[in-house]
Parts: sequence; C-alpha cells; structure tokens
Amino acid sequence: MSTQTGTPARGRRLIVLLPLLIFLVLAGLFLVQLLSGRDVSEVPSALIGLPAPQTNLPALEGTNLPGLDSRQFAGKVTLVNVFASWCAPCREEHPVLLALSQDKRFVMAALNYKDQPENARRFLGDLGNPYQAIGVDEAGRAAIDWGVYGVPETFVVGKDGKIAYKHVGPLTADSAETLLLPEIKKALAKP
Repeated sequence: MSTQTGTPARGRRLIVLLPLLIFLVLAGLFLVQLLSGRDVSEVPSALIGLPAPQTNLPALEGTNLPGLDSRQFAGKVTLVNVFASWCAPCREEHPVLLALSQDKRFVMAALNYKDQPENARRFLGDLGNPYQAIGVDEAGRAAIDWGVYGVPETFVVGKDGKIAYKHVGPLTADSAETLLLPEIKKALAKP
C-alpha cells in the first residue's frame, strides 16, 4: 500500500521538474550552437553543387543587353545578382557590384525581381550598370526556382553550370573580399 501512495507523489515531482528539464535541454542546444563558431546569419542553399535552374528571362528593355539565359553559363564563371529598384540594400551593395564588374575573369548577370522596367532602368541609369545580361522576373517565379529568400542575393555559377556559392543579403566591400572572391577564385580554378 505504501508503494501505491508513493507513485503518484513521484509522478507529480516529475511533472514539476519537466519544464526545468526541457529548459536545460534547450539551453544546452543553444549553447552548443553558440560555441560552434558557425555563422548563424548564413542561410544555406540546397542548390549548392547542383545545376543552376533552367532560366530564360526576357531582357530589360532599353538596356541593349540580353536577358538571363542559364545556357549562357556554360564554360564561364557567372555571378548572378538578384536585385530590384525598390530594394534599399540593393542600393547599398551597388558600388560593390560596380567594382566587381571591373574583373573580366567572370560574367555578371542580373535577375531583376518583381520590378517595374522603368524603375529598374532608372536605378541602373542613376547608379551605373555592372551587368552584362539582365533578365526580368516580374512575377518572381524564376527567383523561386533559384531558392531566393529576398533581395539582394548573389550566386556564383561555375563553368560547369553548377551553383558554387550563394550570398544572402547585400554585399559589402568586406564580404566581397573575404567571402565572394575566394569562391569565385575556386570556381575559376576548376576545369
């Protein structure tokens, strides 16, 4: 009989301790993540190492540049930047893109995301055009295929047509130097 009265009391103690145990487990997981050194702001891409999505977007009228066609990636390293004129961080990163466009070892292409053509032309007219091809994605469907979370995003596509790297957010001079350019160099070194 004493064992029956002790069982409910033990069960109540476990129920009282359960929230504490859950908290300790979660705190341990967060601590492990924090101490891992991994950049928690980095958003991994499921497309890394896979062929770039088949894309054939019309050109931005009035730029005298071709649209974005993934068949053009073959045999060369291509930087694909997703931008929009309404995107404030795109404006911030634009000087970095202009500087990168001086490097002729790779091609710079753009996916103009859910933008009005006249606004995109004005954006590039005011800030300069670093791109050699600009595809218009008015509905945002191609961006979905590319796994775009938001603008700006930048992809490195290798000579083999596979996505080698993805940068989420605006490029800065520092991130271009320490993150993007090393990935471009790796892609250039591959046969």
